[in-house]
Amino acid sequence: QVQLVESGGGSVHTGGSLRLSCAASGRSFSDHAMAWFRQAPGKEREFIAAIAWSDDKTLYEDSIKGRFTISRDNAKNMVYLQMNSLKVEDTAVYFCAARFGRPESIRASYWYWGQGTQVTVSG
Repeated sequence: QVQLVESGGGSVHTGGSLRLSCAASGRSFSDHAMAWFRQAPGKEREFIAAIAWSDDKTLYEDSIKGRFTISRDNAKNMVYLQMNSLKVEDTAVYFCAARFGRPESIRASYWYWGQGTQVTVSG
């Protein structure tokens, strides 16, 4: 079955960096888009970034533009989220997700989800 496994979370200070990884397995993802979402305590899960598996199309949420970069390694079936200039408000559980088709920001359009990895940013 499809599995998405996130890793790379941790605790950093304001201004620090982290790189999250998502290992995808269980099927071909060549016709899928991959995305990162996050969920802070007491808040809705929100879209962060998405990338097409087959070309360079990316999509970003406005508040993280210029700080976060999504990328992929097709040969390894990996998706990454490079997070720089982290802020306290970036603290959340970060989830990897996959959907058939093009990148979208709508949570309900994603079929597959990982278990999440915690990112904590302290001032």
